[in-house]
Amino acid sequence: MILTIFGDVHGNLIALEELFKAEKAQTDIFICHGDIVNYGPWTNECVQFLNEIPNLQILKGNHEQYFLDGFYDGQHIVAKSFFEFCYQRFDVSLLQVIRQYGDVLEAGNYTVKHTIGNGYIFADTDITNINIDRNYIIGHSHQQFERKKNDYKIFNTGSLGQNRAFINQSNYLTLDTDTGKVTLKSYLHDIDRVINKMKSDKYPTICTDYYLSKKRL
Repeated sequence: MILTIFGDVHGNLIALEELFKAEKAQTDIFICHGDIVNYGPWTNECVQFLNEIPNLQILKGNHEQYFLDGFYDGQHIVAKSFFEFCYQRFDVSLLQVIRQYGDVLEAGNYTVKHTIGNGYIFADTDITNINIDRNYIIGHSHQQFERKKNDYKIFNTGSLGQNRAFINQSNYLTLDTDTGKVTLKSYLHDIDRVINKMKSDKYPTICTDYYLSKKRL
């Protein structure tokens, strides 16, 4: 069975549609590990798009929880500006959809969740004191990588919609449950369409500047 696992879409419908064009024919089950909402200009559309996919399982990310709670509890001024803008434009009827998202699921020999212990795990994070007692597939840090600790593997899918190294690159992975093979994948999407939509929607300048400041491939 082939699983396509992705997350951190963050309202980027352009990147999301490209994923399903590329992988729909060869994927048995899609898994989203969360953070569909916020940042990009199509939060409502991304939730609705995924809600219509039959062979899809969705987990909740921290940004879904922010929307469910109705507030962002961090101090980062850019993230706060994005939340305040995107949340006021969110279709509250979709709260009933994201309430149904799970927290964790098992896929082959891997446990899939948004992250481990609510922390950001990067390719160079010291994981000495992080309890790794199984194989994990996670997201949250928007950085794609493979790591090992003891006899266990940690894969980060990277971000589908808001890569923080190269803003126009989408990252995800596939898992063959028969062989256990994990393949890290990526593609480029048209980030100018995203930024132009943000401008036409009159995002705060601090938000559009954030996207414009990121490198491209």
